[in-house]
Formats: sequence, C-alpha cells, structure tokens
Amino acid sequence: MKTESSDDVARILVVGGGYVGLYTALHLQRTLKQELRQGTVEIVVVDPEPYMTYQPFLPEAAAGSISPRHVVVPLRRVLPHCTVLIGEITAIDHTERTATVATLAAEQAGDADVVLPYDELVLAPGSVSRTLPVPGLADVGIGFKTVEEAIGLRNHVLEQLDIASSTRDPEVRDAALTFVFVGGGYAGVEALAELEDMARYAVRYYHNVQPEDMKWILVEASGRILPEVGADMGRYTVRELRARNIDVRLETRLESCEKRIVRLSDGSRFPSRTLVWTAGVKAHPIVAASKLPLTDHGRLRCTAALRVDGVDHAWSAGDAAAVPDLTAPPAAAPTPRAPCAPERPARRAPGQGPRREHHRDPARRRGPRLRAQVRRFGGLARPAQGRRARLRPQAQGLPGLVHAPRLPPQPGAHLQPQGQDPRRVDPRRSVQARDRLPRLTGEPARRIRTRRGHRPAQRNQLTGRSTRDVGPRPDRSARPLRTPATTPRRPASDG
Repeated sequence: MKTESSDDVARILVVGGGYVGLYTALHLQRTLKQELRQGTVEIVVVDPEPYMTYQPFLPEAAAGSISPRHVVVPLRRVLPHCTVLIGEITAIDHTERTATVATLAAEQAGDADVVLPYDELVLAPGSVSRTLPVPGLADVGIGFKTVEEAIGLRNHVLEQLDIASSTRDPEVRDAALTFVFVGGGYAGVEALAELEDMARYAVRYYHNVQPEDMKWILVEASGRILPEVGADMGRYTVRELRARNIDVRLETRLESCEKRIVRLSDGSRFPSRTLVWTAGVKAHPIVAASKLPLTDHGRLRCTAALRVDGVDHAWSAGDAAAVPDLTAPPAAAPTPRAPCAPERPARRAPGQGPRREHHRDPARRRGPRLRAQVRRFGGLARPAQGRRARLRPQAQGLPGLVHAPRLPPQPGAHLQPQGQDPRRVDPRRSVQARDRLPRLTGEPARRIRTRRGHRPAQRNQLTGRSTRDVGPRPDRSARPLRTPATTPRRPASDG
C-alpha cells in the first residue's frame, strides 16, 4: 500500500469528514501510530465543515430536545494526529494522484486553489438533497441535512406562530399555521413528529392560537412511508400520525409551490409559508467530477472490500458508494405448486376399516394448553372434569388421573422416603404442590378447590397443617398452654 510521494511521505487523503471519513481517519491514526510519529505517513482530512454531524439526531435538535452541540463532533479534537483541512474538493485526477481543494483562505485572498498530491484516496463525501424541477421549490423549500438547517427550521416554525398570533388577516394566519413536509422517509417523518410536538407545547403560551388551528401535512409519492422498516411498521406509523391530527397523503406528489401556494397532484391547493423538502438524497457532485466508475444512479461502483471497482489505491463507502450486499439471500427460483391438495378421506363407517390410533399420552392428545397446565403444576395434571376439578398426584393406581410426562432425575433422589417416585415428586417444589400430595399412611387425598389469584397455601410450622387443609382440627385442649416470658425489672438506681 505504501507509495513514496515527492516528499518521501505517504499521504492518505480522506475526502469528507462525515461518519465514514471520521471513523476511517480515527482507525488509521490508531493503526499507524508509529508511522505518524516517525513522519513517514500523513493523513489529511478535507471537509467544508470542521465537525462531523450526526444526522439521526437532527430532528431532536430541531425540536429542542437536545442541544445542537451534542449533534456535532469537532474533527480536530478527535483526530489530533491528522491534518484537518477546511475546504471543498473541486476536482480529482486519480491518474496523476492529485486533488484540487478550494480553501477559505484562497477564496478570501483571491488566490488559486490548492493542488494536493496523495498516494491513497478514501472518497466519502456523503450525499446532498435531491431536488426535482418543481416550480417555486428552489425559492421556498427548506432542506434538512445539516445542523444549521435544523436550527433554522426550528426558529422558522416559532416565527410562524408569532405571525399567526399578531395578524388579523385570516389568509396570512392560515398560511402561517400550515406546515408541509414532502418525503416520507426517516428524515421527513421524524422531523414532522418532533416539530409538531414542539409546536403543540409552544402554543400554550399564545392566547389566540390553539393546537387545532395548526395543519401538519405529510406528502409521500409512494404508497407507504418508512420503506426501510417494512410495510407493517409503515402502516402503524401512519395510524399514529393520523391519530395526532396529522394529514398523511400517500401516492401524492408536489406539483407547484409558487407564491407560497402549494398545489398537489390530488387536486388540493392551499397556502403555506413552510415547505420542508426531505424527498431523498443523491451522491455528492464531486463523485461525478472524479472520473471514477459510476453506477446508473451516479454512485461509485465498489467491491465488497470497499475498493473502487477496477481502480487501485482508491476506496469508498457511505452514501456516495454502491457496495454489494453479500448477506442478502439470493433470489430463489419459484417452486411449482401441486395442482390441488389431496382430498380429505371419508368418515369411517361403523365396523369398517382400522380405527384411528390415539396417543397414549392424553397431554399430547389434548394439545399445548393441557401441557402448559402440566408444567404449571409441576408434575400434577388436571383431569378432564373441568377447571375446578381436584388435582391428584402422578402415580400409578390412582383412578381418574391424567398422566403427565416423567420428570428428569433430581439431585438427592436416593434420600426420598419409600412410596414416592423421586423422578415424579420433587421435594423442592412449592408448598402449594406438596399440600396436594396424599399422605403416605393411606389417608385419601382431601378435596382441594383452587381458584386463580388465590394466595398459595402456607404450612404452619407448629401444627404441621396447611392453610388449605379441610376437615376437623385436632383438639387444642391437650396441648400445654404457653405463657409469655417475663423480663425482670431492673432496680431503680440511687442516682
């Protein structure tokens, strides 16, 4: 990878200080720490802004939920061993390994652009908003790609509330309280929801503006919103937005917005002073000026190793690159279906044909509900007489029993008393289950009724009986009475 440049320093040029550019430079300065200290390698990061913007937090920053400084990351603070150059790449000649940079100093002084040679190129300029030739869009449309646009949109919405509160013209008031968002992707839906919540909270401080006076409209050209998360989540989001009185218009396009009059493809026409455009993005224009191989959508054609296809010493990733997804399953050929399903056999006449074989285990025959009850009562199964039927233990020789599957051997099974199967009766189970076991002296099991929500049975440590035992209680008169212990009093002190 190392190629000696004119000044015997291998220069790695990272175009773009976004998510891909920042983490690429951060990983390189950690990996090439020794080379950077020796001065044999130089990492140069070129970006128009001195910070990286975390775009998923732009809706929260626009609504004031988080501070704008928490959305950006200063490049010079994170990349102390890299050279950060604030400017914009205007041309790339990969054959000569040079890039032309328009810096702020050159623009102020009127000097020529800086030509920067490099050995390795990492092209990650990101994307820009994709605009369509809609009349009036370039004049009144508001983007939502940078933190400056997010804060500007927040101030714009609050300004419209002030205009609606201070005017007496109903047309101006309606236009100020109508907010239109074009694009049903992540940016459009999140920005609309956050700003609507912020405006609903803010109108409580306006004496003549109510939340019902505002109109929030989401325009989407396709048949659903949020296509990245699936159709079910998209329909759920539409229901939630409409429950908040947000007008979601699917399969609708923006045709014109001249003179602050919005006209849609469904024939509706209304005034609006706020039009937010979030209808998709496209690759940065520097990608087309780099003369590198592109796809039909204007992105760099890359391999799975993030290398520009067919070009050495050139790498790319992010919104400007088209990287193949190796994890996507291949499209399988449709399997031919049977012409029809086999017919259901006729019902067996009495005395004809073999009888249907039944499962020997009633728990398996009756389905998962009975198996769940078997697991619930820990080896005790419920008979088929009903919900309030009595419970009997799993043991052979007891009539009316629904047999449950055997439990695995438990530790300490050899210490169990005679007459119990240690694989079916676990001494560590709850008191409620133990109280329903028959006594080993031959006494029949008592009838115990259980209802859902009742408190579990508790065993009295003194009498040895359960709180759910039924029958006559033993004679308490034969037991000696306990007298409370008395504590002798201390003699009073003379002092």
